[in-house]
Amino acid sequence: MRNRTIISFILIMILAFIALVIVLPIQHPTWLSNLAFWQPAGYRSLELRRGLDLQGGLQVLLEADLPPEQAVTAEAMEAAKVVVDNRVNGLGVAEPLVQRQGEDRIIVELPGIENPDQAIATLRGTGLLEFVEAGRTPLLEGTILQTDFGATSVVSGTEQVGLMDPTTGRPYRTLMTGADLRLAQVAADPTTGLPVIAFELTDSGREIFREYTRNHIGDVVAITMDKQVLSAPVIRAVIDGSGEISGGFTQEQARGLAVQMQYGALPVPLRVVDARSVGASLGADSVRSSIIAGAIGLSVVLLFMLLYYRLPGLLADFALIIFVLLNLALYELIPITLTLPGIAGFLLATGTAVDANVLIFERMKEELRNGKPLKASVEAGFNRAWTSILDSNLSTLITCGILYFFGGAFGASTVRGFALTLFLGVLISMFTAVFVTRTFMRLVFERPQAEETVAEHAWIVGA
Repeated sequence: MRNRTIISFILIMILAFIALVIVLPIQHPTWLSNLAFWQPAGYRSLELRRGLDLQGGLQVLLEADLPPEQAVTAEAMEAAKVVVDNRVNGLGVAEPLVQRQGEDRIIVELPGIENPDQAIATLRGTGLLEFVEAGRTPLLEGTILQTDFGATSVVSGTEQVGLMDPTTGRPYRTLMTGADLRLAQVAADPTTGLPVIAFELTDSGREIFREYTRNHIGDVVAITMDKQVLSAPVIRAVIDGSGEISGGFTQEQARGLAVQMQYGALPVPLRVVDARSVGASLGADSVRSSIIAGAIGLSVVLLFMLLYYRLPGLLADFALIIFVLLNLALYELIPITLTLPGIAGFLLATGTAVDANVLIFERMKEELRNGKPLKASVEAGFNRAWTSILDSNLSTLITCGILYFFGGAFGASTVRGFALTLFLGVLISMFTAVFVTRTFMRLVFERPQAEETVAEHAWIVGA
């Protein structure tokens, strides 16, 4: 038992150290950032993200841009909302708000956005990707083409007639569209280090492109987005399923184009009705004051546990510090954006963690007063309090699930933020209050001399 306790203690210390390194505001090494392997490679960042109410951002109102005689359907707007939502998530924006407003409008809130113009272009672009047969004609980036997959182009909300194929006098032939694309993501050119868009094709697209490139070595294939040429590379070899789009993109441009390619075309064109920067509802002084207040509150809780429960309280304080580190580390890894409701969920979960320790220690003191030996009282305190802890926390987790579901159904992202931070906090509190604190208690009170020491000095455990 003693060896198992020591192994558990070592594992807890390793976990706490990793969480501390993640939380520290330092330049994190690549291998540490890669712990968030579920995020796209270009978007992994171990930084604590803040919502629109804490750091400001961009608010965009989009409206269906259709002729007066053409009515927009609820199904089309719902599909457009899904595409916009996917694009926002692909941009790496934290805690975005995307919801319908009326019959033909979508409102989007983007906290902490750095390039508003690029974000707006990404949101409203139709996202039609085409691989166009250009023969031996070199094409400049930015050229507007007319293809046989639609006769006109819409760029920046303005309809434009594109360039025809000078060889045939007809629209350029589209080899395939973004429907044949499986994956698009930002990568770096190994030679220049500039951002490029790496893409992979579906099985059908792979067959089309492989057959075409095999028979057209030396020809130009124009890759267009919304009829506008992104890149016009010359075929040097057979392309079998994957390739790259280069064009001197900035990181933001490459990310925006990759998002449009990855998440498909909008079912209805959208125009920007209103776009405005939103200031943080809490100023820098208010945020600073909130942090100070939170630190003071946590210090008071730690001091209370130490004074009232003595040595077990000190061990619980260490477990509570680990609880805070694990929460903040998960916020950066997942990532989760801290908003005012999210902070409230975290603080409520902190109270839950303390409450679990109070239940355990009170049960332990009862066992000591009934004459049980110290080690048996410690184990009985954890075992008998576990049922109450599990029941109360389980009801909280169910409530969090209900809040998260209805928050998503009705577009109340702030409610979802509260539910998510509370849910994670409750889970972590069960781990720290039961497993971490128990390991610390066993490490201290399973020593051979511990029984005699506490028997002579019962005040150590506050009994």
